[in-house]
Amino acid sequence: MTIPSVSVVIPTFQRPELLIRCLRALTLQTLAKERFEVLVVDDGHSDEIRELVERASAEQPLGFLRYLRPSHGKGPAAARNCGWHAARAEIIAFTDDDTLAARDWLAQGLHAMRLHGWAAMAGRVVVPSPANRLGTRPTDHERMTQGLESAAFVTANAFVRKSALAQVQGFNERFQRAWREDADLQFRLEAAGASLGRCEAAVVRHPVRPERWGVSLRQQKNVYFDALLYRKHPARYRSEIRARPPWDYYAIAGLTGLALVLVVTGAWPAALACLLAALALALAFAVRRLRTTSHSPAHVAEMLLTSLAIPFLSVYWRLRGAWHFRVWFL
Repeated sequence: MTIPSVSVVIPTFQRPELLIRCLRALTLQTLAKERFEVLVVDDGHSDEIRELVERASAEQPLGFLRYLRPSHGKGPAAARNCGWHAARAEIIAFTDDDTLAARDWLAQGLHAMRLHGWAAMAGRVVVPSPANRLGTRPTDHERMTQGLESAAFVTANAFVRKSALAQVQGFNERFQRAWREDADLQFRLEAAGASLGRCEAAVVRHPVRPERWGVSLRQQKNVYFDALLYRKHPARYRSEIRARPPWDYYAIAGLTGLALVLVVTGAWPAALACLLAALALALAFAVRRLRTTSHSPAHVAEMLLTSLAIPFLSVYWRLRGAWHFRVWFL
């Protein structure tokens, strides 16, 4: 069997409809199928996903599409490690199960990697927003997803040489959510002296996924892993991720806690003043979130209500991460 020029690694977790869409786009690549392989790594250990991949594989050339399950660990970092270890090509192309690769994605990425001799390369991520199509403002969730377009290095569209991955021992599997594991890999590759480039011609589309009400509340758990990234790369975290702690969150949580203490001691006027100050900070936070996002009544209501809860959830997950990873992180 011919050794492929590039291996595509896709971690997936219980999203069969999105995975089918992703795989269809990969079968339409301009790069000849004998020059690449696709490895689907099932982090959910789902029989439905296994059967889906096996059916799709039966319609493709032998060895083109493979199904894998990680033997240990969980999360996309562990899944990607499983994938690149099993890959037959020297160049690994990482993407996610909710992306749509442009038809020349692999051809453009492979050409750029060979032309420049980079150890790793970031491609371009395009987020087609429903708001853009309708000429309206995006929701907060859409705006957050659009942040992928300006990210320096994300595994939704990244090419990395297998030798470079081996040099830094791949992804750090302590990152158990799809959060910061790509930044950590980028920082470690650069610290090891690897050359990283960017190719705007290698494009994947990342449509905004529909989400239930309050997605921003569920996303606060991500900052648990900010503590791990900060522990490993404190200077780069402050210069490239977040320059300073979210002091307004701590002020809201602190003022609310103080108000409760004052209520217990009977200092009602002081307690009310603390609560009003916390409410004013939360309202200012909501206004900032609404400045560039949708002003539909439902979205405004969601922003107001979630802005009251986010500071407390964020502080909780930040401090929990700091405790777990043993780092002074605010």
